[in-house]
Amino acid sequence: MKKFALAVFTFILLGSQGAACLADDLRPPLLLTGSHQRDSQDLSGPWTYSRDLYRTGLTDINGWVAKSRMQRYRDIDVAAEEAKGGATFFEFDMDRGPVMTIPGAWNAAQPELRYYDGLIWFQRKFNARELRGGRAFLRFEAVNYRAHVYLNGKEVGKHEGGFTPFAVEVSEALRAGENRLVVGVDSQHDAQSIPTQITDWDLYGGITRPVRLVYTPSTFIDDAMLHLNRDGSIAGSVQLNGPGAAGQQVAIRIGDIASVNVTTDAQGRAAVSLPAPRKLQRWSPDSPTLYDVQFAAAGDTLRDRIGFRTIAVDGSRILLNGKPIFLRGVSMHEEEFGPNPARNMSEQASRALLGEIKHKLHGNYVRLSHYPHSETTLRLADEMGLLVWSEIPVYWTVDWDNPAVLRKALAMQAETIYRDRNRASVILWSVGNETPVSAPRTRFHAAMAANVRALDPTRLISAALLVERDKDVTTINDPLLEQLDVLAVNTYAGWYGDDRLADLPGLKWNVPANRPLILSEFGADALAGYHDAGVKKFSEEYQAAYYRNTLAMADRIATLAGMSPWVLKDFRSPRREHPLLQNGWNRKGLLSETGARKQAFDVLADYYKQKN
Repeated sequence: MKKFALAVFTFILLGSQGAACLADDLRPPLLLTGSHQRDSQDLSGPWTYSRDLYRTGLTDINGWVAKSRMQRYRDIDVAAEEAKGGATFFEFDMDRGPVMTIPGAWNAAQPELRYYDGLIWFQRKFNARELRGGRAFLRFEAVNYRAHVYLNGKEVGKHEGGFTPFAVEVSEALRAGENRLVVGVDSQHDAQSIPTQITDWDLYGGITRPVRLVYTPSTFIDDAMLHLNRDGSIAGSVQLNGPGAAGQQVAIRIGDIASVNVTTDAQGRAAVSLPAPRKLQRWSPDSPTLYDVQFAAAGDTLRDRIGFRTIAVDGSRILLNGKPIFLRGVSMHEEEFGPNPARNMSEQASRALLGEIKHKLHGNYVRLSHYPHSETTLRLADEMGLLVWSEIPVYWTVDWDNPAVLRKALAMQAETIYRDRNRASVILWSVGNETPVSAPRTRFHAAMAANVRALDPTRLISAALLVERDKDVTTINDPLLEQLDVLAVNTYAGWYGDDRLADLPGLKWNVPANRPLILSEFGADALAGYHDAGVKKFSEEYQAAYYRNTLAMADRIATLAGMSPWVLKDFRSPRREHPLLQNGWNRKGLLSETGARKQAFDVLADYYKQKN
């Protein structure tokens, strides 16, 4: 911790140089970029589980025998031990426990688990092949919130953070033949977690994204990225992992338009630089061109599909490939359609949600709120042509003065950026959402912004800020502005507060003239199917009128460069408990939880169609 506090102090003193040093320190030890394309075994499917509300499975202080009877991660066939008779007995049996389908949140699996918040143990038995000089890794796309990973009774890894991937090497613990994988998942959040225990969405617990057993050679390509420079050239890097990582030749091929060979340094890293390819077609929402890219080195091959584009700001304009673009979007939570979502974002579920934005709303942009969404969703955004705002859940408030919490945020940020650097769709990294202004908070966000610039200077930085109102004038009075490329605000005039709908078009905005502005959120609740001729709140008529008047207000903001109203579909939120109108759902969606379109959906679709 002292080392990290010193690194943060160095960052403050040295600016970008210090931030670069800190970013290097935060690089995950394993990345396994593109693991879905590797030789791997999908461990999705039925897992057994055991609840552990008192966390006895994690506590064996001084080898206390009573607790060892409850350690679910032990590599024991309980039924066989019981058949032997004698004094030994156990208070768990992972082999004969109830079954849950993974990936998926436990909150949707059984009614008694709907509001369970604590530790659950999951087990999956699987067969593995002999490694014969190769290596093996377990890669988890997401476990919410803390994960304790055991293979064949041996602890192989831990992770904190519910929305980013992590990988652990299991080459020594893995057996040829049957293996017992046990994962303790602790969903509890607290004042030092990110996010904290207080949010406005459901903190689903469980192994919510796929798990894979990945096989590699002894030396393999751990990470590889490419991006387009503004002059048309291509740059990037390759990182090898293993005993033969140094001095390796890496062959890189981009479709049929470019290729280059580079050699790794003593640390197994190689910088990549190619002159501007003559036949390159740039990625855009109208033409989302992706190239089959291959990296080959030391007997390993890594494949990806990558688009090439530039993103920049010029005064109050956002420039995609050098041309102004207006972001026609909407915010979206990671929940599939249905009355009992399990945050299992399959390709079908992600495609259905993104398809509503792209094809029905006439959108070109999605704000993925309030945490990193699934890799499947990001790859589909690349494929379908949707620009993306990505953020980690530094939301409302965290322990701003705590160096350990800042390190968690920066590490979570690094895991997200390393995962998605090859996604052309991602143009904005956000460093926060609706965080009240204070000096510690602003220092925290400044460290996050510097971390982004060190890790990925090719994209833009924003944050969803709070605004101030003086009568009919809205201003942004936030010292964080100087850290941002694009300004963004959440505004709910006409829903929260005393504003009448008729007053909204006349509201004025006093914002910087030399920076683009995004309305990152605005919205009003409506219960699908509830109609009222008097335009009462929570009726579809009120929500539609709210949108019409807010959009009229937006048209008068000279620096407006885009918007992402709140929100695409209704989503679970335990803080929303009106018994007739909410019942645990935030009703600001343009779609109901089952996909029914409310009147405001067509209002926004017509507006975007005219903007297109």
